[in-house]
Amino acid sequence: MDKKLLFVAAAALGAAGAGAQVPPAPSGWTPPPGLLTMPIWPGTPPDARAGLPPETNINAAGTKTMAGRPYIRLANVSNPTLTVYPAKGTNTGAAVVVFPGGGYQILSMDLEGTEVCDWLSGIGINCVLLKYRVPDSGPYPKSPEALEDAQRALGIVRLHAADWGIDPHRVGVLGFSAGGYLSAAVSNLYEKRLYALIDAADQQSCRPDFAVVLYPGYLAISTQHFAPNPAIQPSANTPPTFLLQAEDDPVHVENAVTYFMEIKNAGVPAELHVYAEGGHGYGLRPRDLPIMGWPSLVETWLRTIKILPAAPSPLQR
Repeated sequence: MDKKLLFVAAAALGAAGAGAQVPPAPSGWTPPPGLLTMPIWPGTPPDARAGLPPETNINAAGTKTMAGRPYIRLANVSNPTLTVYPAKGTNTGAAVVVFPGGGYQILSMDLEGTEVCDWLSGIGINCVLLKYRVPDSGPYPKSPEALEDAQRALGIVRLHAADWGIDPHRVGVLGFSAGGYLSAAVSNLYEKRLYALIDAADQQSCRPDFAVVLYPGYLAISTQHFAPNPAIQPSANTPPTFLLQAEDDPVHVENAVTYFMEIKNAGVPAELHVYAEGGHGYGLRPRDLPIMGWPSLVETWLRTIKILPAAPSPLQR
């Protein structure tokens, strides 16, 4: 880490972490070395629950795999953090806060977290990985904890935008599964914080400038003929949204389709991709299915909505 980032780390901890230290998690998940990691709350988080056991990777034995490799299933997160992945090469100034999935019970920290941030930072986007609270931290309004963490994280990113090389008007979210619902929730529930305001970070807007919602759950109620979730009320101010899901997803493709129709009817620019095959919980792990081309679709969409600069023409390459 260079001197500038060391200075930023110290300033960020003072402004938004009150000097708190991120506890080591040898049996759970440790952020990659050399990156700024900070707690998002200066003390005990709002609506915190006491008595959770230590963070742990409940897939330490590697029983669950995706594309032939095990992945981290982090449980018992009570001290949420964010980890900043600076853009590599040319910094576009755009930033994405990533919400891993896991049914609000665990977090898929590498499959839907670190691997995604490696991709985003590699195309010039600053990535901020949010380790939000689980278990039973959502979907909102079942519990406010995950959404509180998401609101707080967006405020922190905007507060430190200049230090981190970020344009505060190009800060978006990207989430998978439960994290996809969290992306939609913070896209619509941003006018008022769910917690008492703490510091300057909470004076910043927590509305994303764009949202990427990947194989989401909870947006359509299966027991009510896939009616829209009434907790999410899209409006014309809902940010532009990219949605993707597979028809054979056991979580139900209607989640993406129903939400797409809601935001379309609200006049929100939206893009929906539905594939025949793909299942659920694949992240970026390579498989021989067309749906695995979704990262290039997202990159093209970000150029379309002017978050990323236009791609050079063939004559300029």
